[in-house]
Amino acid sequence: MRVSASLLVGVALSSLFVAAALISYLWTPFDVEKMAVAARLKPPGAEFWFGTDHFGRDIFSMVMVGARTSIAVALVAVGIGAVFGVPLGLLAAANRGAWYDELIMRFNDLVFAFPALLLAILFTATLGPGAINAILAIGIFNIPVFARLSRGAALSLWTREYILAARTAGKRSARISAEHILPNILNLLIVQATIQFSLAILAEAGLSYLGLGTQPPIPSWGRMLSEAQTMIYVAPWFAIFPGLAIVLTVLGLNLMGDGLRDWLDPKLRRAR
Repeated sequence: MRVSASLLVGVALSSLFVAAALISYLWTPFDVEKMAVAARLKPPGAEFWFGTDHFGRDIFSMVMVGARTSIAVALVAVGIGAVFGVPLGLLAAANRGAWYDELIMRFNDLVFAFPALLLAILFTATLGPGAINAILAIGIFNIPVFARLSRGAALSLWTREYILAARTAGKRSARISAEHILPNILNLLIVQATIQFSLAILAEAGLSYLGLGTQPPIPSWGRMLSEAQTMIYVAPWFAIFPGLAIVLTVLGLNLMGDGLRDWLDPKLRRAR
């Protein structure tokens, strides 16, 4: 089966930053918490590959640790959305028209009525800044995304012959959802998870940029951009490299999601 170029490029870009995040647990060129005033605002060179910031910290090391921060926050937030959203969507689809189906869908409508980043800002501003609150804020918005997707996909399967046969055999709705519905919508959920992962990285960067996400001394791509905005003309590399990290990571995840959709969708495979 031929793999699309977008999938290969997306996997390559995503793997690059995942590898940087994993390596940062074991090694970074410099200590990201150690300040060296004598080396402040050094341009990129042989010693400091991405240059240094206004405290003399190595930007390459900070980008590596920032990848770890962004990926960890996004992974947990998307996991929260999938773990709670998918069962809610399957429950609503299995009991279409019931009161809890209406309750779940109206909750989804309520959450979607507000921009995701605005809700995250309100949440973290109320509970206080920090990585945990950022994860909760991003994760709560992901719940209705997965709930609506899984409900819509499951509804189209409940009228299929093999589902009717399972019901005739006496299987309960929960068992049918787990054994027959979920495996058949898993490809849609995987593709949506990659998209939500990229959006979660953007949301984490936005919250950190506003000072509501990951707090010092842990590096964050969004906070690096916030600190660099006042010296963009003096040390442009301070903003360029974390900005490129965000752009390339989100681009890689979106390309991977698009490629996975083409690869997993049987209709698109037949068309090719």
